[in-house]
Amino acid sequence: MVPKKKIDSILTGYDKDDITVATLCSHSSLQIFHGARKAGFKTLGLTVSHNTKYYDAFPLAKPDEIIKFRDLDEIDERVGELHDRNAVVIPHGSFVEYMGPKKFEELEVPAYCNRAVLQWESDRDMERQWITSAGVAMPRIYTDAREIKEPVLVKYHGAKGGRGFFIAKDYPDFKMYIDNTQPYTIQEYVLGTRYYMHFFYSPFKEDGYQVSRGGSLELLSIDRRDESNIDELYKMGSYDDLKKHGLYPSFVVTGNIPVVIRESLLPKAFDMAERIVNRSYELFGGMWGPFCLETIVTDKLDFKLFEISTRIVAGTNPFISGSPYADLIYPGMSTGGRIAKEFRDGLAAGKFIDLMT
Repeated sequence: MVPKKKIDSILTGYDKDDITVATLCSHSSLQIFHGARKAGFKTLGLTVSHNTKYYDAFPLAKPDEIIKFRDLDEIDERVGELHDRNAVVIPHGSFVEYMGPKKFEELEVPAYCNRAVLQWESDRDMERQWITSAGVAMPRIYTDAREIKEPVLVKYHGAKGGRGFFIAKDYPDFKMYIDNTQPYTIQEYVLGTRYYMHFFYSPFKEDGYQVSRGGSLELLSIDRRDESNIDELYKMGSYDDLKKHGLYPSFVVTGNIPVVIRESLLPKAFDMAERIVNRSYELFGGMWGPFCLETIVTDKLDFKLFEISTRIVAGTNPFISGSPYADLIYPGMSTGGRIAKEFRDGLAAGKFIDLMT
């Protein structure tokens, strides 16, 4: 991982009155650029193969400049171009997945995150250690696939947008679908409603919902996900009948749906998020900024947390003009806008350097 001292020395040479917000042209970049522009920052899009013409359709979110690379490895060779622009990068799911957590950790450009969190997020065993040691309930894990006698969800490691995940009802099912070339986790299939809760933790905000270690926790929005083809497959018959015709459920995320949960669940949601934040500081020096708790709520109104996304998620994209939750804190503000506000507040307080690794 690039040493924090190296990043600090790069930031020391930046013109703090001319910061440029940069990210990969994908995922939540429209929202990130829109929020940064509203806050008065320059914006920079990074692209390899993405067609960026679609930005012309959204002028308020179009980056001021786009740099094209032959591949993501070339970013390492051309970091000087980013330094010249006083650029700080914002990680999102596509950015980290395409580059790879290890390569992102070594990128010598200031990044808005704690890079140490990436290994805890990308390795499902480490992520489970983090969550359970924080005292938060998770679905049961199977260590031996031969024990599968009820529906389970098999998930590959990393941020893949649901690609490749599958349900297995027994060991033969598992053997039929598994790709043994990838690390995976087998977890019980919990019946309930999935809610993806978009939090933001500011380590130096002194009002709002204060966590025990200090700083403020905000709930900015919640979504559910449209997944292909699991959301429509049920219309075509039973699971076993579908398999006979070569039709199998998949979980590739294609879109996001805004959600408001019942208010009585909010205390439990904040308690989970506070536990996760506090434990992150004990394990690896902290997690700040946007993060998502990916949860299932059972019919007994209990949460089970099955994953943490430690950055801005695509589920925040329906809320570019705010949400029922953000509007009670910062009317009309998106998660992208909240990131830009944190930059402004950090610059004003002389703490901007503390936000970057």
